[in-house]
Amino acid sequence: MTNAPNDPILNQLLDAALPHVAFDGWSPATFDAAIADTGIDSVVAKAVCPRGAVDLAIAYHQRGDAAMIAALANADLSDMRFRDKVAHAIRLRLQVIDDKEAVRRGTTLFALPHMAADGAKLIWGTADAIWTALGDTSRDVNWYTKRMTLSGVYSSVVLYWLGDDSLDLQATDAFIDRRIDNVMQFEKLKAQAKASAILKPFTGTLERMMASVKAPGAASDPDLPGVWRDPQ
Repeated sequence: MTNAPNDPILNQLLDAALPHVAFDGWSPATFDAAIADTGIDSVVAKAVCPRGAVDLAIAYHQRGDAAMIAALANADLSDMRFRDKVAHAIRLRLQVIDDKEAVRRGTTLFALPHMAADGAKLIWGTADAIWTALGDTSRDVNWYTKRMTLSGVYSSVVLYWLGDDSLDLQATDAFIDRRIDNVMQFEKLKAQAKASAILKPFTGTLERMMASVKAPGAASDPDLPGVWRDPQ
């Protein structure tokens, strides 16, 4: 699960940087302005943020994830269908964003080829935070497919939301519902394929292969997406 930045210097720099992001993006100019505004020694600032404003952009995204998790913890989801819980989590993630331009600039930054891995990791972290907050207990290949699917949904929602100028973001709300419907249809097709007698030889072989895939554990390398265990 994603945690909010807990380094006070990092948070000071991030808060100071945000007013500059709209003009200069997540750039060296923004990082230098944040250092000047806070009065933090540049050596200390660069030790906390070795990649400068890139680290601040990552911290901003993680701060949003943490705010969403807190909002979900306080939300009454008891009467919601599970699909509605996921949609509600996505809406909460958008609602906790206090600077739309910072997200727009971040989207531009992480779309660059050399930043794509960082961007994908952040989106995956958001999807993981949502599934974990909603009580996902899967430990097999489903751990990955759930997060992969939701990562695609969330990233498309963010792009749509950035261009949405409808009243109270009604268009984004409808877009979220459509994307969740797509996911539910996909899950239904998976279940039908699994139950099909015709496809059973193929799905059975795939299931045996996927049975060896396990979700990351506390003892696994945190830099790895998961582990492969010998089924024997």
